[in-house]
Amino acid sequence: MPDHLHVLLFVEEQTEEILGRILARFKVAVNNNVGMNGVFSKGFNDQILKASRSLDTFYRYLRDNPRRLAVRRANPDFFRRINRLKIGDRYYQAYGNIHLLDNPFKEQVIIHRKDTPETLKHRREVWYYTAANRGVLVSLFISRAEKAIRAEADESGSRFILITNEPMPERYKPSGHDFELCESGRMLIISANLPGDLSRNACLEMNALAENICLPL
Repeated sequence: MPDHLHVLLFVEEQTEEILGRILARFKVAVNNNVGMNGVFSKGFNDQILKASRSLDTFYRYLRDNPRRLAVRRANPDFFRRINRLKIGDRYYQAYGNIHLLDNPFKEQVIIHRKDTPETLKHRREVWYYTAANRGVLVSLFISRAEKAIRAEADESGSRFILITNEPMPERYKPSGHDFELCESGRMLIISANLPGDLSRNACLEMNALAENICLPL
C-alpha cells in the first residue's frame, strides 16, 4: 500500500514475553535504523487467526486492499470518515455516503416483540416499498427479523443508514458487504460511540437516533 504496510506474523515458539513488547522493540529498532520517529502509527491492529477465519482469508484481504483503495479514491464522497457529524444536539462519527442523510424518503426499521402480525405486515410493505423506490432504510439491524428485512431490501437495491456502536479509528473502513455498499454509494454508517457494552439502554438511544434521522427534513 502507498501509505502503510501489512505484516503477517507467525509465532513458531512459545514465549513468556508479551507480543506487544516484542513489537515495541521492533518499532524502536526500525525508527533508529532510518533515523526518524513516527515510522509506525501508535499501537497496532492485531487479528488472531481463528477456525472461522483462515489464513487464506487474510491473504485475500491483503491482495484486495489496493483495489479497495482505488475504489475509495475514485469515489471520495462515498468513503468519507467524519468525526463530528451533528444530528440533533449530539455529534457522531460516520463513514460512507453522507448524502443519504439528505434523502427525503427515509424509514426506520425496528421490530418490537409486541408488534401484531397486522402491524408488522403494514410496516414490511412500507419498508419494501421504500427499498424498491431508492429510499433509505435506517436501523441498527440487530435482531434476526431486522437482518432479514435488510437482506431482502438489499436484493432490491435499497440504500441503508446503519447505526452502530463500533468506534471509528483513523484507519477505519467497513468490511465485507458493507464495504461494497459504501462503494456503490448505498450505505452510510453512523457510530453512536457509546461507552460500555451494547446494553438495552444503549440500543434504545441508538434507536432514538435512527428515529431522529428519519424525521422530515
